[in-house]
Amino acid sequence: MSRRSAIAGLGALGLSQLPVSAFAVAPGPFEVALSEAEWRARLSPARFDILREHATERAYTNEHMGERSPLLNESRDGTYTCAGCGNALYRSETKYDSRTGWPSFWEAIDGAVGTQDDTRLFFIRRTEVHCARCGGHLGHIFDDGPPPTGKRHCINGLAMEFEPD
Repeated sequence: MSRRSAIAGLGALGLSQLPVSAFAVAPGPFEVALSEAEWRARLSPARFDILREHATERAYTNEHMGERSPLLNESRDGTYTCAGCGNALYRSETKYDSRTGWPSFWEAIDGAVGTQDDTRLFFIRRTEVHCARCGGHLGHIFDDGPPPTGKRHCINGLAMEFEPD
C-alpha cells in the first residue's frame, strides 16, 4: 500500500477529522491578521474549521460539517484563491487528478503559500501548506506528484474559491 492510498483511506474513514484545536496556526505575522471572532464572522463554520483549526475534508466527498466544495471537479481555466483572504494560490494549468479525493496541484503561484512541518497524523511527517497572506491552513504537500515538480499539493476544496478566466 502506498502512502498516498493509506492517507486517502484514513480520510475516507474520517480519521482525518481528528480534533486539532490544540494546534497552533502557521507562524506569522501575516498581511491579513484577524481575531478569532473576526475569522468566525468572515468564514462559514466548515471553512473556519479547515482554515483556522487545521481540519480536513473527507476524501472523495469534499465535504466537511455538511458543507461541500465543487472544486475537485472544477475544470475551467482560472485561479484558485484563498477562501479566507482572496489571495491567488494556484492556477488551473497546474491542477491534475491525483486520484486521492482532494483538489491537487503540482505547483503554487510564486510566493502564494508557505509551509511548515506537520507530525500530527500518527507521527507521520508531512509538509503542511498555508496561505502566505493570512496563514490559513490549505492542506499538505507530498513528494509523489507529476513532473515537472514531483510535488502534490493536496488542498481542501473548502479552503479555496475559484475565479474563472
